[in-house]
Amino acid sequence: MLNSMLLDAEAATEEATHLIPDASETVERASKFVDSLKELIPSVISFGINLLIALIIFGVGKLLIKMLLKISKRFLDRTKVEITVSKFLLSLIRAIAYVVLILVILETVGVKTTSFLAVLTTASLAIGLALQGSLSNFAGGVLILILKPFKVGDYISTGALEGTVSKIDLFYTTLITLDNKMNIIPNGTLSNASLTNVTAFDTRRIDFEFGISYQSDISKAKEVLISCASEHNMVLKNKEIFAFVSSLDTSQVTLGLRVWVNTSDYWNVKFDLTEMVKLRLEKEGIEIPFNQIVVHEAEYHQS
Repeated sequence: MLNSMLLDAEAATEEATHLIPDASETVERASKFVDSLKELIPSVISFGINLLIALIIFGVGKLLIKMLLKISKRFLDRTKVEITVSKFLLSLIRAIAYVVLILVILETVGVKTTSFLAVLTTASLAIGLALQGSLSNFAGGVLILILKPFKVGDYISTGALEGTVSKIDLFYTTLITLDNKMNIIPNGTLSNASLTNVTAFDTRRIDFEFGISYQSDISKAKEVLISCASEHNMVLKNKEIFAFVSSLDTSQVTLGLRVWVNTSDYWNVKFDLTEMVKLRLEKEGIEIPFNQIVVHEAEYHQS
């Protein structure tokens, strides 16, 4: 029995000897883990502080962006900018403001934004070169909508084209011609071209020219012109009705007549007065010369 107890004790001692290295290894690993935690804690605390600061910056920045957009909207409303341009500018301001806010937050957290800015700049340059024509039209559209050289409903002439403006977009302007054709003009071309806004003002002057023969009474003819203009109900009587000798041409004396009308009545008055003056001059016996060929019959004598 004593021998059996000695054997059990010897076996226990041997087992304990095997366990001691394992325990020491476990303790060493635990110590290293604790040390790594001690090293990680300052980084975690620093990241948490930076994250808290970033959240505060985001909240304050978002509030400032709302205030900036509100001020910008009031300014655009006071300057009476077109609603299309106003919406675009507000969207652009919002996008730029949020990009700046995100960059500030990334810098606060510790993310380097230098490479990001370089990529963004390169991408913007590439997109700008690829969309050069479209950007030109877009810039022209913004200028047209802000400066307002014309508006929807105006009749404009660009030299090659003319018509009534039916729509102004950011990239194109649509004209409707007198014969009901639709012309779509790029805003880049339109903003850089010379154009005439025929309906920019409420009133317009109509200039007429009529030819009478050299044998006709000039004073009487001028009285006829003034009388016809005065009788027309669309001619503005608060402005001067002026008849004059415009030029002395080869086969006629050219008389001029100037009257003022509301812009919307321009064509009606022009057509009406042209017909009225022609009929009245004939009625008063004033000759209106016209080009004609007189053929004289030659006598033939046989010798």
